[in-house]
Amino acid sequence: MSPLKDVLPSVGDKVLYVFNDSETTQNMRHSDKATLHVPDLVSVQQFCSQGEDAEDCGVCVRCGQRKQSFWEDPVRDMLTYLCKPRPWAKKIVAIAHNAKAFDLHIILNRAIMLKWKPN
Repeated sequence: MSPLKDVLPSVGDKVLYVFNDSETTQNMRHSDKATLHVPDLVSVQQFCSQGEDAEDCGVCVRCGQRKQSFWEDPVRDMLTYLCKPRPWAKKIVAIAHNAKAFDLHIILNRAIMLKWKPN
């Protein structure tokens, strides 16, 4: 796997960039001294190399709706969204806000618990 480059791929490349952020509550008890972060909302913003310089019009001709919000079962719904077929995309680069703290842990934990398999 190669690191991200300073320059985005050309318009002909088939890459979808997805940025996500989770909002959580800490009402669920894990133990006498600890609570769990429970995701209430996952927000996603995306763009492809074709729409990287476009004004945020809301919809890209290639990758579709540029902003998504998931409420009901937010992590599962985001994982389902990321795994949906996109014939034009060869690669998806997903970047979680605050990944080193806990956002990525919530996503990975859920994927492992579900033994995640895309639909």
